Amino acid sequence: MTKSVHFSHQATLPAIGQGTWYMGESRSQRAAEVAALRAGVEQGLTLMDTAEMYADGGAEEVVGEALKGIRDKVFLVSKVYPWNAGGKKAIAACEASLRRLGTDHLDLYLLHWRGNYSLAETVEVMQTLIAQGKIARWGVSNLDIDDMQELWQVDGGQQCATNQVLYHLASRGIEYDLLPWCQQQSLPVMAYCPLAQAGRLRNGLLNNNAVLDIAHAHNASAAQILLAWVISHQGVMAIPKASSVAHVKENAAALNITLSADELAKLDRAFPAPQRKMPLDVV
Repeated sequence: MTKSVHFSHQATLPAIGQGTWYMGESRSQRAAEVAALRAGVEQGLTLMDTAEMYADGGAEEVVGEALKGIRDKVFLVSKVYPWNAGGKKAIAACEASLRRLGTDHLDLYLLHWRGNYSLAETVEVMQTLIAQGKIARWGVSNLDIDDMQELWQVDGGQQCATNQVLYHLASRGIEYDLLPWCQQQSLPVMAYCPLAQAGRLRNGLLNNNAVLDIAHAHNASAAQILLAWVISHQGVMAIPKASSVAHVKENAAALNITLSADELAKLDRAFPAPQRKMPLDVV
């Protein structure tokens, strides 16, 4: 597994992690979800991403169960609601996430999307959480180029460790301005919905002839090609969800797929990069 992404404070992680959106919603699926997350860590997918929003904290409880005995092997990420992203509310929200996760700290804490708290207020409370030892670093999610440039003008804003946004082969709007800007700042981008679970032009992507031809050439699945495409971009990590051990092993194997220049060009022809500013896809 050679593809990796560098985060602040000497954290280098495989370019594929594990998402947990929609986990924790069914008790009957809990054992399978826990097993999948633990198998992912065994496969080297050591970043787990969750949020207080997912299943109203239920996903964090699933992650907490999966973490038992292996917390030191996992780079743990959670996200705070925008209406909790300032002052005492943020402290309480973080502490509640930590309780559900069964840990005393997060490796990364993200503002889930922008709300009524100013970016300055959010940065201030993130710095407080770091000082209290509750989080190691902080970042944002669903912020577009204008938001990021505004954040960079806030005192302490350049300590942001990542921006997590929707990104896949058929939803390439960030390539026009946001992704190049993040790359210029050496700011990692975390791609959610990398298997086209949402966003523009998602219908038919897994059945696209160009994707399927390349998958056949690599003896791989279409989903693996989509992941390989996402992580072919400098500083980009993909965080797909996998609810079964077989699926997580398939995701991990995508780390070993390198797409050729001709294959990347073929995908570009099938799904061209944007030639103008696009609204940020958010789900």
